[in-house]
Amino acid sequence: MTAQTFPDISAAPAPAPPLRRTEPYMRLHWTDSLTGAVGYLVVHTLRAGLATGGTRMRAGCSLREVEDLARGMADKTATFDLPVGGAKGGIDFDPKDPRAIGVLERFCEAMRPWLDTHWVTAEDLGVPQHLIDEVFEKLGLGQSYHAAISRAGDPAATLERVRNGLNAAVEGGFLLGDVIGGYGVAHACLAAAVWRGRAPAETTVAIQGIGTMGGAAAYYLHEAGMKVTVVADAAGALYCADGLDIPALLDLRDGFGEVDRTRLPEGVEQLPRAAVLSAEVDILVPAAISYAITPDNSYDIRARVIVEAANAATTPEAEAMLAARGVPVLPDFVANAGAVAWAWWLLLGEVDDNPENSFDRLRTTMHSKVAQLLAAWAEEGVTPREAGHRLADEPAPPAASGPVVIP
Repeated sequence: MTAQTFPDISAAPAPAPPLRRTEPYMRLHWTDSLTGAVGYLVVHTLRAGLATGGTRMRAGCSLREVEDLARGMADKTATFDLPVGGAKGGIDFDPKDPRAIGVLERFCEAMRPWLDTHWVTAEDLGVPQHLIDEVFEKLGLGQSYHAAISRAGDPAATLERVRNGLNAAVEGGFLLGDVIGGYGVAHACLAAAVWRGRAPAETTVAIQGIGTMGGAAAYYLHEAGMKVTVVADAAGALYCADGLDIPALLDLRDGFGEVDRTRLPEGVEQLPRAAVLSAEVDILVPAAISYAITPDNSYDIRARVIVEAANAATTPEAEAMLAARGVPVLPDFVANAGAVAWAWWLLLGEVDDNPENSFDRLRTTMHSKVAQLLAAWAEEGVTPREAGHRLADEPAPPAASGPVVIP
């Protein structure tokens, strides 16, 4: 098997651009002629002609939100030494609307010049991976990692490796591609518990959102022995002081990550949705929407640590208020970066379809990153976000700063 090297698209070789950009590299704005839905593509950084980041769909999605998410993706790729820039797609439309699939197809068709050669996308809020892959198949692009796969020395072999990795079966009846991000979040929580000197069995967790990311995080925390006492979906919060039966609840979810209340296990108490934020727990995991924690509700938070599973889950003002109270926020570009890091390890042939190889590497990497962030918080008074930015701004190793080589 041969590998092919693709140089940067700039006219002359140059070092990678500074990652602490204040303005994105590019913004694109799209309006759907059939529904009036508005969509955006923001490329924050472009490295070797590539940027990566998911495509989300939700009513109210804004350009500012997509810009924040693209900036976060640039931080993720830099922090995890990935040889690619950061981008994000967003569509202002209700994913439950029966017209949503058509909107997604037309958005991807409009963005095709970027999807074909520069933008590697994947699932995000409101857009599951299987759905975006179906759209790419219809467009003749094969799979949502197409822009990277097409650069490989052997695209067919790379596509097969990617599909095998995404669809590898793991314990619990899940697919590896669906749970790897939540597995990383779970180990960010476990690393935070280690830092606090708490055993998993002594640690309580509340999780806002139990879709793909939050559900997988809940599953692996439950498997590790942590007590997940509160979870919340769009319909409200579910509580059990002794710890929820997470596998049982996950079996009751619909396609939008909402639990069927008519079949709840005995002993589960139903609470208002906001109760998840005020839960008396060690760790709070916002895993639903961006800007979930604001100055207005930050006063209600009783958790000792926040682990961001959702992108941009905490506003800067709320994070500063929490820091003043001694509550660290593990930022999304570290805590939930497992999915994008793993996707690129898979693309580059550094992991395969053996789940244990992927779990081992992500677990080790996540514990190391989180330990560095919390050490800076304890020893220097630097917030985990600031410490994470230091990691992102460190010079990339040659493998991450040079041209992308995909086997």
